[in-house]
Amino acid sequence: MRSPRRCSRNGCPRQAVATLTYVYNESTAVVGPLAAFAEPHTYDLCEPHARNLTAPRGWDVVRHEGEFEPPPPTTDDLVALAEAVREAARPAPRPPSEDESHLPSGQQTGRRGHLRVI
Repeated sequence: MRSPRRCSRNGCPRQAVATLTYVYNESTAVVGPLAAFAEPHTYDLCEPHARNLTAPRGWDVVRHEGEFEPPPPTTDDLVALAEAVREAARPAPRPPSEDESHLPSGQQTGRRGHLRVI
């Protein structure tokens, strides 16, 4: 399942709810609601980092007034959740067939975990 976007600040594990962009020619930092898609020159921020952001001396900060809310689930999230449920509901692997009964006891063919008996 796809994980939600996280805050861009180093070491911050919280979910992003705002996007920070810069308008360099106007010396302005803009903090607004979370953008629909992550862009290369923007930063996703959690609510505490979005609220407490300061700009360098001489710069202005334009901040969204109101609550920053996490984005609603997208259809991609719902599809990923449905696939995870389907995967969990798959039947368990079948027991060894009679064709494999000629193997010495304890040996199995196929993949089991990350190890394979040859």
